[in-house]
Amino acid sequence: MYTGGYKNLTVWKKAIAFAGTVYEYTKPFPTSELYGLTSQMRRCAVSVASNIAEGCARQSNKEFIQFIAIANGSLAELLTQAIIARILAYYPKALTITCRMPVMKLEKC
Repeated sequence: MYTGGYKNLTVWKKAIAFAGTVYEYTKPFPTSELYGLTSQMRRCAVSVASNIAEGCARQSNKEFIQFIAIANGSLAELLTQAIIARILAYYPKALTITCRMPVMKLEKC
C-alpha cells in the first residue's frame, strides 16, 4: 500500500495535466462527437488520474498495483481513440504525436 498520498505522486500530477491536455485537444471535435469520441476520450483521461488516486487509498499493495494496471489500460484505450480521431481528421497528425508524448511519460512513471 502506498502511504505517501496520491497528490505527492509524480505520475498522478502528470496524469492530471494530461487530462487537461485531452480536454483541450478534444474541444475542436465536431459537436456530433460530443457524446461519442469526445466524451470517451475525456472519460479515459480522467480515469487515469482517478485510478491512481483510488489505488493509493486501497489497503494493500496488490490493490494498488491493480488500480495502476487499470490506469494503464485507460491510457491504451485513449491512444486507440486518438488514432481513430486522427483517421477521422479531427485534428492534425502533429497533434497525435504531441498527445502520445505525455502518455509515454506516464507509462514510464
